[in-house]
Amino acid sequence: MGLGFFLLPAGGVLSLTGVYLGSGTLIGVSWIMWLAGVLLLIARRNRRPPDPDQLAAAAAAGDARAVRGLRMLALDARSQGRPDAARRMLRQAVKAGDVESMWELGRLVQEREGLAAAEPWFRMAAGRGHPVARRLFRTGGELNPDGTSPL
Repeated sequence: MGLGFFLLPAGGVLSLTGVYLGSGTLIGVSWIMWLAGVLLLIARRNRRPPDPDQLAAAAAAGDARAVRGLRMLALDARSQGRPDAARRMLRQAVKAGDVESMWELGRLVQEREGLAAAEPWFRMAAGRGHPVARRLFRTGGELNPDGTSPL
């Protein structure tokens, strides 16, 4: 969410406390918190979203922050009903080695095509240590019900 969402209610609590205690200092500090919170929210609203192509290039160059940004954009696209865009961005993050993107790509494929189609992505994530994906392949798990398909 951001610091702005924290500063507004915290400033309100501080203001009420200042009024209750009769402390002009607390009231003054609360106004500063409110002003800072409003300015941060305005700045956040006016910020342009990151460019997926720039993030993909940075992710390919090994920038871990860009990889996480790409994954977040993909999850946002998925929640907005744009699964093809989400799949494209997740694949780029997977190419950069992001284990969480492997898991999310598996989940996206599972929703659209079923568990069997998602199995390679889950296996890839599990092989790199994703804890939830690993559970799918333990004996009795969804992708290893009889113990014949371990990692």
